Amino acid sequence: MSNIHKPDPAELPSTGRLLRSTAIAAAVAAGLLVTVVLPAEYAIDPTGLGRLLGLTQMGEVKVALAAEAEAESAAPPAAAPLAVAAAPQAAAPTVAAAAPAAPVAKVEQVTITLAPNQAAEFKAEMRKGATVDFRWSTDGPKLNFDTHGDGQGIKYHGYAKGSEAVSEGQLTAAFDGAHGWFWRNRAGKSVTLTLRVSGDFARLKRVV
Repeated sequence: MSNIHKPDPAELPSTGRLLRSTAIAAAVAAGLLVTVVLPAEYAIDPTGLGRLLGLTQMGEVKVALAAEAEAESAAPPAAAPLAVAAAPQAAAPTVAAAAPAAPVAKVEQVTITLAPNQAAEFKAEMRKGATVDFRWSTDGPKLNFDTHGDGQGIKYHGYAKGSEAVSEGQLTAAFDGAHGWFWRNRAGKSVTLTLRVSGDFARLKRVV
């Protein structure tokens, strides 16, 4: 004996109701695309609402950083002299002869000054899965930045971008290659930038 309840056809939504629901959902999605997604991601703001909400300004920063990073990646890297100040490394503790010494994290710190509209880029050579702790800061003004990496067959892999005066955290390499930071000074005056990197990386190099 079957206990399956068969719905009354009168209880099912009509074709007209389904079409109306589909049309409303499509209209809502289109509205979000025009008022939120396009301004925030591509700085396209046909309604003007995105600028009122601050989304268009966000999109303009993203578009500008993406264009600058692409232009810098396309240009041949210019070798630049760099004085790298390596922070002193703590001596490994004395252990029993049978126990291997714990590896000491590599630490490098650099300080540079960027003129108005000048760019700089530093990258750490890292293997896939390696992690570094980083902190960079300016003497006050914000810098446009793009944290990304490149490697064999990979021209650009983005991690983060925006406009800040201080940024710190961890960066884990998604693949074998060079991973780091690109900055552009749009402050209208010279800005001093200090970058400190520690952890599992081969070397820190300036590529722009």
